[in-house]
Amino acid sequence: MMKKLLAIVLSLVMLTAASAALAENKTVGILQSAEHGSLDNCREGFLQGLAEAGYVEGENLTIKYYNAQADGGTDAQIAQSLVAYPVDLICAIATPSAQAAFNAVLSAKADIPVIYTAVSAPIEAGLANDDGTPVGLVTGTSDLLPIRNQLAMIRELMPDAKTVGLLYTSSETNSEVQAALYEEMAGEFGFEIVSATVTAGAEVSQAVQALLPQVDCLSMLTDNTVVSYLAVVLNAAEQAGKPVFGSEVEQVALGCAGADGLDYVALGRQTGEMAARVLNGESAESISFETIRDSALYLNTDVLSSLGLEIPAAMAERGYTDMAE
Repeated sequence: MMKKLLAIVLSLVMLTAASAALAENKTVGILQSAEHGSLDNCREGFLQGLAEAGYVEGENLTIKYYNAQADGGTDAQIAQSLVAYPVDLICAIATPSAQAAFNAVLSAKADIPVIYTAVSAPIEAGLANDDGTPVGLVTGTSDLLPIRNQLAMIRELMPDAKTVGLLYTSSETNSEVQAALYEEMAGEFGFEIVSATVTAGAEVSQAVQALLPQVDCLSMLTDNTVVSYLAVVLNAAEQAGKPVFGSEVEQVALGCAGADGLDYVALGRQTGEMAARVLNGESAESISFETIRDSALYLNTDVLSSLGLEIPAAMAERGYTDMAE
């Protein structure tokens, strides 16, 4: 009887604490590395996840949103200003912003948790230990691509293809990790990987023009700089008559041929759920990073048709989402 009474009292105390936390207005700083559909969807999903957990912007939540426009120096300046403000929590969208935010917190010796999203390789980025546990007040969600699924999809759609091109930013840790995985897995499907790198968005046009003659198709990584120039990549590929395979659903809607990839709204929502736990009092240091729970096959039948690519019967039977307009 005493144990049951103690459990009831403890439950009431926890419920009261959670209610008090929700009643108190929280301020969350959002630092987004670049402006493109994938990361915008992450931000939208993040706010949805917070709202579903009881934190609603304009009611008990204040949002300070900033975009670094793919500039590392701007990332660092914004992160420092959010720490100085200060905010209750920083949501960092993409690897450069996550690194900048965590470094700013460490430099200021601040007690501000950083919850990241769209970070493909948290361990390699210095945001998690080898076992996935946080290296400090920092945790979040990884958008590591299902690369084996992507290569299998390309092989099904292009049975005679020999080379897959990758274009990515040499300074983005997330992209280097993904490119290495492509190299590691490509042989399973009879592909050779041909890569080209850029250091800034202004180099994308020239780099993709040089890469396209060497490959049968391009496959996008979750590279923040290159994805910001997706229209440039798609235009060049269209002129060359070669498909571009995306890393997530938004890119397929914008003109990529297909993707066995990610839904960034769902990824953001998952991140918002984690952030709510931290705002409710759970320590970010006790939460290991999570990978996205779901991936799916997205195709753009209009683009595939224009390139003369047919959807195999087995792929059609498994099912896909058509992103054609």
